Parts: sequence; structure tokens; C-alpha cells
Amino acid sequence: MTTFDKREEGFEKKFAHDEELQFKAMARRNKLLGLWAAELLGKSGDDANAYAKEVVLADFEEAGDNDVLKKVVKDLEAKGVTEQQVRAKMNELLATAVAQIQAG
Repeated sequence: MTTFDKREEGFEKKFAHDEELQFKAMARRNKLLGLWAAELLGKSGDDANAYAKEVVLADFEEAGDNDVLKKVVKDLEAKGVTEQQVRAKMNELLATAVAQIQAG
């Protein structure tokens, strides 16, 4: 195996690792977002966890964050929560999720 092959393999492994970490961070962010929204909706315990799972699953409907954003905004509309507030919370919780994953 040449140095070039080893280097290429290293880049491929790093890319796969980074993609896995990004997927985990997004899934954790969506769960945290679901728990936050559940609290605003007055849910707790198993109901809150079930709602958080719905938010995580919503992310598989289409590429990007729009599917999650639409679901949470629609569910919180009656509570007066705006799309901008949900987007801000998503950004905040992504940073929290990344920190939690890095901490182990």
C-alpha cells in the first residue's frame, strides 16, 4: 500500500467518522427539541418521551431540518411560539448536543 493509498484511506475513515458524529448530534438535538416542545405542550414523563421520539422520526421525512421545524412549529402554533423561536432553539440545542457527544 502506497503512502497515497494510506492517506486516502485515512481521509475516508475521517469522513465516515465525522458523518456519524453529525448524525448523532442531529438526532440528539431533535430529541432535546422534542423534550423542550413537549414541556411547552404540557407533556411529561412517557408522553414527553413519546413526543420527542415523534420529532426524531420526523427528521426522516425529507432532507434537511425543514421537516422537524415544520412539525414543531405546527404543534406549538397554538402556544404562540414562532418559527424564529424554534429555529433559535434548534441552534442552541445543536450546540448542547455536540457538547454532550464530545463529553461522552
